[in-house]
Amino acid sequence: MTTPTLDVRVVRKAAEAVDIATFELVATDGGPLPPFSAGAHIDVHLPNGLIRQYSLCNDPAESHRYLIGVLRDPASRGGSQAMHEQVREGDLLRISAPKNHFPLAHEAGRSVLLAGGIGITPILCMAERLAVIGADFTLHYCTRARARTAFLERIGSSAFAPRVAFHFDDGEPAQKLDLEAALPPPAAGHHLYVCGPRGFMDAVLSYARAAGWPEAQLHYEFFAAAAAPSSDDGGFDVQLASSGRTLRVEKDQTVLAALIAAGVDMPYACEQGVCGTCLTRVLEGEPEHRDSYLSPEERAANDQFLPCCSRAKSARLVLDL
Repeated sequence: MTTPTLDVRVVRKAAEAVDIATFELVATDGGPLPPFSAGAHIDVHLPNGLIRQYSLCNDPAESHRYLIGVLRDPASRGGSQAMHEQVREGDLLRISAPKNHFPLAHEAGRSVLLAGGIGITPILCMAERLAVIGADFTLHYCTRARARTAFLERIGSSAFAPRVAFHFDDGEPAQKLDLEAALPPPAAGHHLYVCGPRGFMDAVLSYARAAGWPEAQLHYEFFAAAAAPSSDDGGFDVQLASSGRTLRVEKDQTVLAALIAAGVDMPYACEQGVCGTCLTRVLEGEPEHRDSYLSPEERAANDQFLPCCSRAKSARLVLDL
């Protein structure tokens, strides 16, 4: 399945903080770009052939540009390295229209925003939107050091600056994040949003769940999936419900790869179980979930899975394909 794309030009590339660059993108024809909402991201087709997702961090009221922030990851699988080393001002890029798997709950009576490192990109857009509509919120922003803190000036000059607390790993102990103080007790209308490195997010979400926060009031977006064990993986079958055709998925092969090799037209992007692009309904069988996209309740239902990374506990899965 071909995902519609559009061509944009990089009109500005700037160093935002240590190892963080921002890229300003405009339509090649100078026209307006598709609208987006706070929390949205775009798929970026990189010069090396990879596709990566980056959150939009400019004002959604702007239709003339998109702004993304990219951390140069020392453990990069080629995405952030390509953005930092190969993409220059004036270059053309192909991107998707904005998608939002991390939307704001506009009915919230109170919102708590927690960002770790480059996780500030969608969270900042949320904070600015909440400020515009006069909502009650606080933002906790955790980074390794002030020099590695993106958008410091933008946040400091904002009207909501008094609602923001910065927490630096190399700072004094008193200013470090205290989850008990940062998170109010769970209550109707309270919503929590968190984005950042895996360890940071796991710590925040584990604390919130232990404190009794309902899953429906927890909102999060991972940038990368956790590594899943594979030494015990075995092969299994997937059946396409539309035709009855059965495909074998070998132990060292993803379901997505098997489907594509068999000529099945599948949408996909991250191939890590993060973005949700390849989400597929499961009609029979029990999937083994290895993604970072589905909620615990969605996983427990076992009626959908991410074929780019997840596998099967049963000998066969029947897919709605």
